[in-house]
Amino acid sequence: MVSLSCYVQLLFVTFLICLLSAGGTADERLRVATTTSLYDTKLLDALESRFEEEYGVEVDIISGGTGFALEQGRRGDVDLLLVHDVEREREFIAGGYGLERRCFAYNYFYIVGPADDPAGIKGRNASEAFRMIADAGERDPDVRFVSRGDSSGTDAREKQLWKSAGIEPAGRWYLESGQGMGATLIMADEKRAYTLTDMSTYMAFAGNLSLVPLVTESEELLNVYAAIPVSASKHLDLAERFLEFLLSQEGQEIIANYGMYGRALFYPAAGRCTEIGCNEAECPGEMVSRVG
Repeated sequence: MVSLSCYVQLLFVTFLICLLSAGGTADERLRVATTTSLYDTKLLDALESRFEEEYGVEVDIISGGTGFALEQGRRGDVDLLLVHDVEREREFIAGGYGLERRCFAYNYFYIVGPADDPAGIKGRNASEAFRMIADAGERDPDVRFVSRGDSSGTDAREKQLWKSAGIEPAGRWYLESGQGMGATLIMADEKRAYTLTDMSTYMAFAGNLSLVPLVTESEELLNVYAAIPVSASKHLDLAERFLEFLLSQEGQEIIANYGMYGRALFYPAAGRCTEIGCNEAECPGEMVSRVG
């Protein structure tokens, strides 16, 4: 018969074994901070599941926009960033927080709005469209623009476009959601307003929206996604392994073939360095077929 003291000791040993096992599992988890567009469209689900299957590594995805991801990286709370704001990315690396910037995908931002286009922006370039929205917003109480206002990569690009247009947006017509892209699209749709969105999130939500794309695929609207291993990461080997997977033929083909409604949501960066403004050191070298 087992004594009470032996039983207690057995429970304690069992507890320690479980604790150590849990700790070992946690040590093999890769922490990735990302933008809402990569997360909401579920592209990362496709990449994550294949990576986990192939390498036996658990991946934890944290989504909150580029500004949030960069802050997580500065604090050393994550191992890898997947973001889309080249200026802040390079500042992050120059500050010693990131090891390198590697471009893995791109698409475009869209300026979307009501189908009747009260500001008349359809077919204009992005900066001109922003000027026209601001002018119409001052005159017409039915013209509005909804900004994310959340320090995301999309928010940063919007601010750049207002600056290029010579406008400091303010007043009744300029609204901020303070939320991610999906929620901002829904708010803009409810208010019949214009907004800037990445094309992938718009396409993912398009079935529930009355907003339509009015300005698309101009040079000002190019949207490049980059991966940055975090210098303070405790799991740099895992971060580098995931980065290599993103840039591999397999990873680039997953990106090329991921789409909705018969159209790709993202394009692979491979072989398109000059076209998308990345230098040779930042791009995967092997070309894959473009889908869509």
